[in-house]
Amino acid sequence: MCTHCTRRDFLGASMAGGIALAAGHLTAAANTPNSPSATESKVRICAIIAGKPGERSWAPSEGEINAARDRLTEAEKNLGNVEFVTGQATTAEQAAQLLAQAGPDAPVLAISADIFGPTKIMPLIFEQRRPVALFHLPIIGGHDWCLVKPWRDEGNRITLFNSTDYNELEHAAALLRVSPLLRQSRVLVSPPFKGTPESYIPEKVKERLGVELLQIPDGRYDEVMAKVDPAAAEAEAKTWLEEAKKIVEPTREDVVKAAKASLTLNQLMAENRANGLCVGTCMRWLERGFPCLGFSRLNDRGIPAACDGDMDCLLTMLIFQHALNRAGFLGNAGGVDLSKNAFHLSHCSAPLRMEGPESARSPYLLRRHAEVRGGAVTEVHYRIGQKVTFTKLIHLDTLLMFTGKIIEVPKVPKGEERGCRTEIVAEIKDAEKLLDNWGGGALGASAKDYYASLHRVAYYGDHTRTIRHLAHLTGMKVVEEV
Repeated sequence: MCTHCTRRDFLGASMAGGIALAAGHLTAAANTPNSPSATESKVRICAIIAGKPGERSWAPSEGEINAARDRLTEAEKNLGNVEFVTGQATTAEQAAQLLAQAGPDAPVLAISADIFGPTKIMPLIFEQRRPVALFHLPIIGGHDWCLVKPWRDEGNRITLFNSTDYNELEHAAALLRVSPLLRQSRVLVSPPFKGTPESYIPEKVKERLGVELLQIPDGRYDEVMAKVDPAAAEAEAKTWLEEAKKIVEPTREDVVKAAKASLTLNQLMAENRANGLCVGTCMRWLERGFPCLGFSRLNDRGIPAACDGDMDCLLTMLIFQHALNRAGFLGNAGGVDLSKNAFHLSHCSAPLRMEGPESARSPYLLRRHAEVRGGAVTEVHYRIGQKVTFTKLIHLDTLLMFTGKIIEVPKVPKGEERGCRTEIVAEIKDAEKLLDNWGGGALGASAKDYYASLHRVAYYGDHTRTIRHLAHLTGMKVVEEV
């Protein structure tokens, strides 16, 4: 959060935001309540059984294809927001009928059921410029898997799930839904912005990802906050106080003010049917109540929320929320420790539920903000030994990534004010390489921009393969920093 900015820093950032607004046009957010929350319609996916099972020696049996069909039914139930239009196609004409039934925006999950089954339908899918995931059973599934890379090299958005694990069908569907869900997404924003320039030009974001940016009208935050029910703020504060392992510095009044800010954000998101939030106006909001608890609460509910006006990270969080149904921890890169072969990441608006809205909360302390020395924020103690993936979308076309394992979660003693409250220290493969290769050469001129370079988003788990599949399906590049 931009709490340590000087007035000159803040005005300079505001000017940068103004330049961005001159280059693109933000839609004004609503001033009156609308529907209670953002609702997503189900994503239709065209699931094509490509070929005739069991007719050749190099083909899955009817039983194996039926097992795949059953797993699609299970995936539809598990994912909740996906609807399959399933059928068999041995010719382009049959595939065309299925694609028309699914609709013009439906991505494709092709299941290889014959040695040459996919080859007969892929040209039509590519002609319609649909992203496609090919599921292929090794050995018995045919030979078309070896054409995936040439097809991709021709500019087609295709990825391959070459596996005997039928659970990969659900993984594929989860990733195929990302682009359609992005086209349904609305992000509420409050400039000034940070990040690579493309990420905060509304027309470019809309064109590349389909996401709509809505600006909070001047004064609307204050209007909503003035109408927050005091009893509701007290109840929200009570929850934070009772669930904390310890309250270190904040007073009850500090927590109530932060709770009031949190409820204000909830109302703004609801009245605009927004799926994400990115705020760069932190300097003007702090005195009335720190919004950090509100960011944590939104992320826990599956609504990505980013401070510092960092649109790169917000869009990253939105993509991975749709793909994984998990929150990410947006943090400042605290540096690389060569003596421990480790990477530090820290911030004051950390999610508690890192494995999805229904997952267990991480333990936390309530602290005052280290730099402003007031308010109420969390010091979240993430899981030691947890594998994590660090990533960020830059320039709307490149995903940076590396992985690590949490080896330390520093607990900051009272009175020792040093940086942001929640911090993880992760052992990585090669700290010296990360130090030398920060940004992977992909940031370009933005490498000199402090925030475009500084932030990363951490996710529980190793999502290396997921990131590569996403890149294949969206036409993005992947850059490994380590």
